[in-house]
Amino acid sequence: MAEPRRVTLAVTGASGAQYALRLLECLVRADVEVFFLISQAAQLVVATETELQLPPKPQALAAFLTEHYQARAGQIRVFGKQDWMSPVASGSGAPSAMVVCPCSTGTLSAIACGASNNLIERAADVALKERRQLILVPRESPYSTIHLENMLRLSQMGAVILPASPGFYHQPQSIDDLVDFVVARILNQLGIEQDLLKRWGE
Repeated sequence: MAEPRRVTLAVTGASGAQYALRLLECLVRADVEVFFLISQAAQLVVATETELQLPPKPQALAAFLTEHYQARAGQIRVFGKQDWMSPVASGSGAPSAMVVCPCSTGTLSAIACGASNNLIERAADVALKERRQLILVPRESPYSTIHLENMLRLSQMGAVILPASPGFYHQPQSIDDLVDFVVARILNQLGIEQDLLKRWGE
């Protein structure tokens, strides 16, 4: 798979903000342009689970993330939830890959039924209708029948369901190692080279 040079990264209100932030860091390091979307619930989760205080406005958030991750100018573009004129809202402008990490079960449900009530849902709908790569990273336990049915439905539509379920065969020594396990799996799906985790058998 050719390495995508642009990726949409959407962060929703499930626990696991560390996965999203580490993935953003790795995408920036790989010189990938990132279209960044974040829900209000995710803003609260980031503030609860990390020491970061993300600015609420898209322009200020883009500047903050650019400085924090030492990205090149314009590498991280942030769009608000009602920015219907953004590239991700249309099949003619959206990147070839989108990751929702973490993906709340509410967002999972909305994507499965094509709700498109905000930009995250619309961007995912675009990825599905254009037959582009869509990776969903749910973090919930236990899964209800509704959650599982929505995952099956989306998998049948071509989305990749990649739960935030770190393995232990690499003998993790820290929480960062567990986070890196999941992020490495996402990067592998995107076809982006990573050195976070050795491939099986290496």
